[in-house]
Amino acid sequence: MPVSPESSGTARPPAVTPSLVVIGAGPRGTGFLERLAANAPSLYDGLPLDIHLVDPYPPGAGRIWRRDQSPLLWMNSMAEDVTMYTDESVVLDGPVRPGPALHEWAREVREGRIPLPADAERAEPGLRAAITALTGQTFPSRQVQSAYLSWVYEQTVAALPPGVTLHQHRTHALRVSGPRGGRQRVWLEDRAEPLLADLVVLTLGHLDGEPDARQVELREFARRHRLIHLPPDFTADSDLSELPAGEPVLVRGFGLAFVDLMVLLTEGRGGRYSGSADEGSGGDGSDDGEGGGELVYHPSGREPVLYVGSRRGVPYHSKIGYGLDGERAPLPRFLGPAQIDELLSRPGPPDYERDLRPLIDKELGFAHYHRLFSAHPERTRVGWTDFEEKYAAADPSSPELDALVAGAVPDPADRLDLAALDRPLDGVRFPSYDALQPALRAYITADLVRRHDPSHSADLAVFYGLLSVYGQLIRLGDLGDMDDRWHGFFSYLASGPPGPRLRQLLALSRAGVVRFLGPDMTVEADERQGVFRARGAGVPGAYVEARALVEARLPDPSPERTRSPLLRALYEEGAAVTAGAGLVRVDPGDGRLVERDGRPHPRRFALGPYTTARSSGAFTRPRTGGPAFRQNDATARAALTLLGELSFRAGPVSSTDRPHAAPPEGPGPVPPDGAHAVSPDGQHAVSSTAGRARSGPSEAER
Repeated sequence: MPVSPESSGTARPPAVTPSLVVIGAGPRGTGFLERLAANAPSLYDGLPLDIHLVDPYPPGAGRIWRRDQSPLLWMNSMAEDVTMYTDESVVLDGPVRPGPALHEWAREVREGRIPLPADAERAEPGLRAAITALTGQTFPSRQVQSAYLSWVYEQTVAALPPGVTLHQHRTHALRVSGPRGGRQRVWLEDRAEPLLADLVVLTLGHLDGEPDARQVELREFARRHRLIHLPPDFTADSDLSELPAGEPVLVRGFGLAFVDLMVLLTEGRGGRYSGSADEGSGGDGSDDGEGGGELVYHPSGREPVLYVGSRRGVPYHSKIGYGLDGERAPLPRFLGPAQIDELLSRPGPPDYERDLRPLIDKELGFAHYHRLFSAHPERTRVGWTDFEEKYAAADPSSPELDALVAGAVPDPADRLDLAALDRPLDGVRFPSYDALQPALRAYITADLVRRHDPSHSADLAVFYGLLSVYGQLIRLGDLGDMDDRWHGFFSYLASGPPGPRLRQLLALSRAGVVRFLGPDMTVEADERQGVFRARGAGVPGAYVEARALVEARLPDPSPERTRSPLLRALYEEGAAVTAGAGLVRVDPGDGRLVERDGRPHPRRFALGPYTTARSSGAFTRPRTGGPAFRQNDATARAALTLLGELSFRAGPVSSTDRPHAAPPEGPGPVPPDGAHAVSPDGQHAVSSTAGRARSGPSEAER
C-alpha cells in the first residue's frame, strides 16, 4: 500500500507514480483532458498516473462560463455551432471520439437519456427549463453552456483509464519552478508545500491585465474629481452598481463587451421589452432578427444613458441567421499551408500589409464569388470557369481585378468591398448627434435584414473564408502590431452579436437609453471642468460630457501588465514572449513552452489564447476542423509519451525525499528528482476506474 506522509522512512514504498499538473480547468483544460483520455489506451495503457487539476473556478466551465453569472447573458453562437468533441474534419494523430454538440446534448437531457451534471441538477428550475427548451438555432445563456461544459468534464473524467487518479485543487497556482530535466514544483495559493509534477500543462484561458499608462492617467483623473472610471475588464465581473441611474455614461467600445454591458444595465436593472417580436428579449435568443414588428423597450428608471462610440462607430455585424446549403468554396485556395510555409521560411517576420493582406483579401474574395456564381448565377454575367481563371491570375490590389469584378457582377451590392465593410462610416459627416441617431439605426437595420436573407449567402461564404484564414494565420503566431487589426477585423465580421441583441439595441436607441457617438471616438480629461469629454469624428465640433467612463473591451494581458502571478513568474524565469502582443512562445508542434535561449522546455506545455499557438476558441463549430482540438491532441500525445517513458524509470521514494514547506522568503531548493507530493489539504480526488468517476482519498490521505 502507498505510504502516508507520516510513515517511517524505513518502510519500503512502491515506485513513485508519475504526475501531471494541469493549471486551468475551463474548456481548454477539459479539452486537453479529453484528448488525454482518448490517447491513453494506445500511449499509456495500464500505467498509473496522478493528474492534479488546479483552478479556483468550477471544472469544465472555468471562470468565463461559470454558472454564477446573470442568466441574461448569452453565448455568442447558436447551440448547433458549439461542440467540445472531435469529428472526421479534425486532422489529428489520436483517435476521433465523437460526442454531442450543445443542442444534441440538450435534446438528450430533454428526452431523459442524459442526466444533468450534478451542479446543474442542484441549480434553480429556470436553468433546467432553459436546457430542455434549447434548439439548434437558440443562442443559449452562458449558464446553459456552463451545464454542458460541466457534463463534458464529468464524461471526460469517467473516460480516464483505470490507474489514473484526478485530484482537484480549487485554488490559484502562483509559480512553477524546477530544473529542466527534473520534476517541477507548482506552488499553490492555499498551501505551503508545492505539488511536484513530471509535466505541467498551462490551459489558462483569458487573463486579466493591469491598466496601461493612459488608463492609469484616467483612473487618477477620476479619483481627483470623484468621477467613475471602469477600466477594461470582463463585463460579467465588473461592478456596475456605481453607474448612476439617469446620468450620461461614456462607453468606449462597440463590440461584445458593450453588448454585455448594455444587457446588464437595462434588463439587468428591471427594464423589459414588448412587441410582436417579444421573444427577442426572452433570454432564449430564438428571434431571427427580422420581421415580426418593432421591439419596444420599457425603462425601469434605473438605467443610465449610454453614449457609445468606437473606432468604427458601429456595432459588430450581426450573426448570420441561416445555414449554407450546397457546395462550399474549396478552401484554402490562395492562403493555405504552402503560402504559410513560404512565409515561415523567410528570415524575418512577414509584413501584414505587403505579405498577408493581399492573400487574405484574395481568399475572402474567392469564397465570396464562388458562392455568388454557384448559388446566384442569375446575378452574374460570365461563366465561373472563365471568371475563376482570370481572378486567380489577377493581383489582389490591381485595377485589373476591380475591372474583372465590375464586368462580371453588375450589382455593386453583390461585390465584396472589404474596405467599406471595415469602415462603413469613414468620411461620413452629420450636422448633429441628433441627426446621427436615425442614420445609425438605419445602418443596423439594414445589416440585420441582409444577415438574415439567404439571397446574400455570399456573406456566409466569407464567414467560412475568415475561419479558413484564421486557421492558417495561427501558424504564424504573433503578428506584432498588425495582430490587433486582424483579430479586430475577424471579430467584427465573424463574431458579432446575435440578431436579437441588435434588435434590442435599436429599441434602446429609440427609447433614448443608448445614444451613438459615431466613429473615431476620443475621450479627453477636462481638469478645469472635472469631467470626461467625448467626441466622434462623424459630428465635427460637437462633444458629450459625463462623470462616468466605461472602457468596454477586454484587458491586455501582455507580459508587462498581466495580473497572473504564474505568468509573471514564467516571464521572469526565462519563458520567451513575442515582441508584439506579448504572447508566450510555444513549440507549434506540441505546445512546449519555449525559453529565451530558443529551446523548448521538456516538461512545460501551454495551450490557449495567451500563446503563439492560440486558436479561435476552446470549442468550435462541428465539422470545421477544430484547430484547438488539433493542438490539444498533439500536446496530450507528447505528454503521454514522456510520462510513459518516465514511468519505467521512476525509482522508490523515501520519507527524506518529501518536499518541505517553503521558507518565509519564498520557495526553497528543489528536492531530488523522484520526490512526489500530492494534496494533503482536504481537496478531494476523483479516481477513474472501470469507466466511471468516484470520490476517493488523495494519495496523501491513503
